[in-house]
Amino acid sequence: MKETTIGLIFEEQALKDGYKFIAGVDEVGRGCLAGAVVAGAVILDLSKPLPEGLNDSKKISKKKREKIAEEIKNDALAYAYGQVEADEIDKINILEATKKAMVLAVQNLKLKTDFLLIDALELKDVNLPQKAIIKGDAVSASIAAASIIAKVYRDNLMKDFAEKYPEYGFEKHAGYGTKAHFEALREHGATPIHRKSFKGVL
Repeated sequence: MKETTIGLIFEEQALKDGYKFIAGVDEVGRGCLAGAVVAGAVILDLSKPLPEGLNDSKKISKKKREKIAEEIKNDALAYAYGQVEADEIDKINILEATKKAMVLAVQNLKLKTDFLLIDALELKDVNLPQKAIIKGDAVSASIAAASIIAKVYRDNLMKDFAEKYPEYGFEKHAGYGTKAHFEALREHGATPIHRKSFKGVL
């Protein structure tokens, strides 16, 4: 099994402090030029083993991510998504949109969480005890799980947009600012799902 630093140290500390339903929260797509910013929230069943290879979604292959995402969805006590679209990102800025997506993901959980582990950010709009962890998706299993389900969900959204806007290659770069994406923007202009406030889009 691949060596990983992912573990349950923060989850176990929260359990010791008396919390029961601990949700990991993370986002994907913050740096993209197109599409929504998507957050995932996951309450792992801590009595079950972690999926093999669980890690920050950026560090594992697409195939592995999809497999782990299915395991997470099957075994977690609860999971949910939140998303904020490009037009709203342009209105409120990407940081506020990221926080809003995270808040929505927490609110969409079918099981009421009592403690949040969040990748890097504090959510003032959620009245719950929480811990912001820098690079949390590389150390907390719950945050890594949230990052994986959010990434797979968002990649699928962008794959659907690739059919609607085939000139842009969204199925390859998922909206990130690759050379091919910038070339498509120069040739065809921005679509309704592009973030007009981002440098290089207009």
